[in-house]
This record gives sequence, C-alpha cells and structure tokens, in this order.
Amino acid sequence: MQTWTQTYDPLGNVVLSTIVSAIPITLLFYLLAIRKTAAHLAALYSLIACIAVALFVFRMPPHMVAGATALGAVYAIVWIAWVLIGAVFVYDLTVESGHFETIKGSIGAITDDRRLQLLLIAFAFGAVLEGAGGGGAPVAVTASMMIGLGFRPFETAVVCLMANTAPVAWGGMGNPVRALTAVTGLPEADLSATMGRILPPIASILPFWLVRTQVSWSETLKVWPGCLAAGLAFGGIQFFWSNYIDSSLVDIVSGMGALIVCAIFYKMWKPNPVFRFPEERGKAQEARKEYTSMQVFHAWSPFLLIALFVVLWGLPAVRNAIATTSIKVPVPGLHKMVVRTAPVVPKDVTEAAIFGFDWLASVGTATFLAGLVAGPVLGLSLGRTLRVFSHSLYRMRHAFLAILCMISLAYVTRFCGMDAVMGLAMTHTGWLYPIFGTFIGWLGVALSGTDAGSNALFGNLQVITANKLGLSPVLMAAANSTGGVMGKMVGAQSLIVACAAAGIGGKEGDLFRAVFKHGLALALLIGLIVMLYAYALPEFVAHNHHFW
Repeated sequence: MQTWTQTYDPLGNVVLSTIVSAIPITLLFYLLAIRKTAAHLAALYSLIACIAVALFVFRMPPHMVAGATALGAVYAIVWIAWVLIGAVFVYDLTVESGHFETIKGSIGAITDDRRLQLLLIAFAFGAVLEGAGGGGAPVAVTASMMIGLGFRPFETAVVCLMANTAPVAWGGMGNPVRALTAVTGLPEADLSATMGRILPPIASILPFWLVRTQVSWSETLKVWPGCLAAGLAFGGIQFFWSNYIDSSLVDIVSGMGALIVCAIFYKMWKPNPVFRFPEERGKAQEARKEYTSMQVFHAWSPFLLIALFVVLWGLPAVRNAIATTSIKVPVPGLHKMVVRTAPVVPKDVTEAAIFGFDWLASVGTATFLAGLVAGPVLGLSLGRTLRVFSHSLYRMRHAFLAILCMISLAYVTRFCGMDAVMGLAMTHTGWLYPIFGTFIGWLGVALSGTDAGSNALFGNLQVITANKLGLSPVLMAAANSTGGVMGKMVGAQSLIVACAAAGIGGKEGDLFRAVFKHGLALALLIGLIVMLYAYALPEFVAHNHHFW
C-alpha cells in the first residue's frame, strides 16, 4: 500500500492554510464558549469538521482518516474513559453507602477556624476528589460541604474554583498526563516529572492565596503557619510522587498526605482567636457528631484501596505478568504509511499507528477492582455494588463521548498535519513562546473544561513549535498542562457546577469576573516559571527520567 506525505500548505497560501487548519479547534471553542453547547455535542461536531478538513483540504485518503479516528477512540476508551469510570465508581460507592457523611464530618471536626477548614476541604480534600475522578465533583462536593458547615455561598464558590487548580494536571488518576503522552509520543515519566517541578511552587503558595480571598491580609497572616503546613505538605508530596513514583496517584496521595499533616498540625497548633465570620459570632455552635478512629478509617478505606491497587499494578512482577496479556495490532492502512517531512522534522519519518488493547494493564482496571472490593467493605452487597457501577457508567456517558471525540480529533489533526501547520505559525512568537504556550493551555482548559482535552488538542502543537524554536518539547508539553490548570476555574462547566452546588444559580457571570483575575495571575506565574526553566535552568526539565 502506498504511503501518503503530509503537506503544510495545502491551499498554496500559508495564512489561508493556517486559518483552515484552525477551523476544528475554533469551532469547538465557539460552541463551548459562545453557543454554550453541551461538551459532548461540541466535541462531536468539531470532530466531524476535523474529518471534513482532513479529507477535502489536506486530501488525506479516507481509509487513513478512518484509521486515525479509530486509533484515537481506542486509546480514549482504554486509557482515559476506563480510568475515569473506575475512579467515579469508587467515589459513588462512598455516597451510596452513606460513608461520605463520615468523611465530611471527620474533616469538619479537626478545627473550628473557618480559614483552616477551607484549606482542609477545598484545598486538600478537593485534591483527593480531583485525583479520584475530576470533572465537576471536586467543586460540587467541597462547596456543598463548606456551605453545610456555614460558609458564605458566593465566597465558597470562589474559593472552591480556585482550589481546584493545582491538582488538575494529574486529575482523574493521571488522565491529562496519559493524554499528553498519547498525542506527543513523549515519555510519561518525563512529562509527569517536569509538571511536578513546575506546579509545586504554585501549590505551596496557593493556601495563602485562598485564605486571602476570604479574609483580610491581617487575618491571613494570623494563620500563616497553617497555610505553610498545607502548602508545603501538598507541594512536597506532589513533587516527590510525580517525579519518583507514578503519575496516577499524585493527587490522591498529595491530598491525603496534606490532610493528615494538617489534621495533626491543626490539633497541635491553634490560631488565637479562632476566626468565624461576623454573622456567626455570638451564635452557639451546633453539636457535632463524633466519629471513632475506626469509623473514619472505614469511611476512607475506598481511597486507600485505590492507592493499594494502583501501586500493586505498578510493581515490576505484576506489570511484567500483565504485559503478557497485551494485544497490539497495527492500524490497517495507517501504520507507517503517513510521512512527516521538513520543516516539521529534520528528515522524513513515518508515523507509527498501533491499536493497544491493554484492558488489564490500564490503571482503570486496578481502580475498578478496588471498587469491587470497596463495595462489600463499605457494607454493600456485590449486586448493589455492581448496580452503583452501572449507574456511574450511565451518568458519565456524555463525558465519555466528549473524551472520545476530543482524543479522536487530536489524532486526526496529528496524522493529517493540521497541528504542524498551526505549530509552524506559532513559531513567530519567538522567545516569548514559553509564556505564550502556557496561555495556550490556559485557554484550552478555559474553553473545553478539561486539562486532558486541552492536552489532546494542543499537546503536539506545543512539541512542534518547541522543536522549531529550539526549546524543550517536554517543557512546552508540560507547560500546556500546567498552564491549563489555571483555566479550570473560569471554564463554563466549572462555573455552572460551582453555582449549582452553592445555590447561587444565575450568578455565573459574577463568579467568572471574581475568579478571572486570579486565573490570569496564577497562569502568568506558571508562564514565568516555564520561561525560567527554558532559558536559565534547562537542567530542571526531565529527560530520560524513570520512576522508581
């Protein structure tokens, strides 16, 4: 079968070719941001547009377009959607069994100080929820918990949106990293480690930032030890786990580690006086239900089981045994049939395209098995546990379709050369590209609502542009993901979820204006860190890195 060579100016005019190449992405953003179209439908329509551009503008053979679409769909199902359903399944089990109330109560019982409570719930526990599934759950659940404890609705929505940023790069059991690996071909360990060297400094100062949104600077500084304990615990574990262990459990371990450190520290150190909102002062506090250590451990056991199973899946003996079940099939008519040429690559290369049906090897399988064990541990019958799984699968159907279409769109974009055309256009930003590339990720998440989706759309564009500008492709791919996390707070989906959870429906515009400046400022800080690593400290970028 004859090979097909990519062309980077299909219309004979660089400007027109770039504009047409951007049609699928522009359509996606238009549908999400302007038309407020549901994410799964916007992704589907944009995939259709992408296929049309590939066929009729880039003249890619139909069987190759079909192969690229199918390759993206298989990867999305096995390595992203399956992981997401496993994580959401475990969370739903805690709700169904009633043990989530114990989790909520155990956090609220640690301290009566509102400033420290928001760090425990929005910052630390929100990270656990982000790692266990992501989506709208971290904002929805933490906002509901805080309002239940007596926090103000609008301010609660603001702080929960802002807190759901630092963990997003490893949300959903590391889905953004896997998406980035899929579309760039870069090593997962390099990407995770580099992201883990960009975000921890931000995570370490974020508790101060969050508290400051609720109270004055003087009140913030009165709890600086508590903020420092939360930030250093989370940022330190985030750095260690993302660099040396794996990319799947970063959020869960960092969040739970920060919870434990803060729980111990907040019991030993007490702010004086304890801060309550003005409207609460003088009121008698409601009696709080007390939980035993065993009840708390029992309620938290599903998240511990996730960690246990994922770590077990990563052991060399288990990993090697699972590898024997791997099924890899070259994509007919696509594998080694698409040729990339200069100026995108120094010399002609053919693109590999292999279906990987690695169901057992997927982290999603480990998480699903953790759920099967967690159900009976929480007191549910196996039948009821499976019914919870069925319900989780059903309610996530639209999210699955959105993921499948976005990843498939990214694969078609990559194999037909659209991403290369856009990447070549980006080279004109010159030495400022580290900051510009960071904001590309920010914009992608702000408009798509997902870091994994932004990585799928722009990951390879970042690599192409970086190579042309002499920058590290690992750094700029990581910048896409880490810059993207700060776009999460202004995404339409996040704003809607926050308003619904806080009971302030219709205030999405006000909430957007309240968090927008914070999102831009934090993204700029990340961009400056990326620029520092690009030009002054290139040794901080991971290359040929390996997890232990």
